[in-house]
This record gives sequence, structure tokens and C-alpha cells, in this order.
Amino acid sequence: MKPMNEEHLAVLRRHMVEMIAIHANLASEELGKATLDERVMASMRRVPRHLFVPAAVAPYAYQDMPLPIGFDKTVSQPFIVALMTDLLTPQPHETVLEIGTGLGYQSAILAELAGQVWSVEIIEEFASHAEALLQGLGFPNVAIRVGDGSRGWPEHAPFDKILVRVAAERTPQATARFATGFSGGMMR
Repeated sequence: MKPMNEEHLAVLRRHMVEMIAIHANLASEELGKATLDERVMASMRRVPRHLFVPAAVAPYAYQDMPLPIGFDKTVSQPFIVALMTDLLTPQPHETVLEIGTGLGYQSAILAELAGQVWSVEIIEEFASHAEALLQGLGFPNVAIRVGDGSRGWPEHAPFDKILVRVAAERTPQATARFATGFSGGMMR
């Protein structure tokens, strides 16, 4: 069997976005709306998820499921990436702090929608891979730093929005104080 080409992958990406739309519609009562922002959906159609996962799982990149990326970590399920981005509502004039870069898929989605993305990743191998990939794909508005995301990135604060993609028992106060709209619970 011959390998998939870019045309095949584009079809799978469109199918992935159609599945995201179905999930959003099915969860409309919980979400308070039946569709996600078209800007988010367009970004999901453009960003090549298969490049942000290890080659061994790339054939599954457009299925709506998390995929392993190493170090016992995963890239989030596409619906969750779309939903988190939709809830964040990043705008072209805004700066976003992302905690937990992983291999950079969510960073690329955010970079398409926000003016600047500052992303912190604790695993050095992920950060260097994501940085090279994002730069190679033409995302000059993403900067990545290796470090503990609970400390934020004070040199670039305040941020208009903060997206925390990693688990934490509570919102780290060091990170929360860098958000322009922090109210003690959810950061937007």
C-alpha cells in the first residue's frame, strides 16, 4: 500500500473537523451553543496534526482521540483542543500564555488566532521539538521556554489569556497574577 499524501491528509483533517462539529452539536446543552467559533474550526482544518505526533501514531492523528507523544504524555483529543480554544476566545490583538506546550499542536492552533503565544514546557525534548516544528511551519508568533509553567513567564506578563493544558491541584498564584482578567478561579 502506498503512503498517504497531503491530499489524503487534508481530507482526514476535514473529516476530523466534521466530527468536532458533531460532538459540539451533541453537547450543545452543556456548552450553551450548538457550534464552535468558525475561526477555531478553520484553524483546526489548517493545522497538520499529524506533524505534531510521533511518526508511529501519525496514521491516527485525525481520529478524535488523545495520542501518546512520549514521557507518559498525550496530545489532547481534537474536540478538547477545539473546545478549550473556543472557550478561551483568543483574538488577533491578544497575547496568550500556554502552560504545557507538549509537541506544539495547541500552540499552533492558538498562534493562528492570537497575536502572540508564549508557551512554557517542562520537558526539554518537547520544547525543542515544538519550537523547531512551529518555526518550520511559519509560526513566528510563538515563543517557547523550558521551565515550570506554574511560575508563568513574568518577563512577558501581563497576558490577555492563559491556557493551562496540564493538571494542577489548584491554580498556581504565580501564574494567576500574570493574567489581566484573573478572578481567583478560571483564567480567561
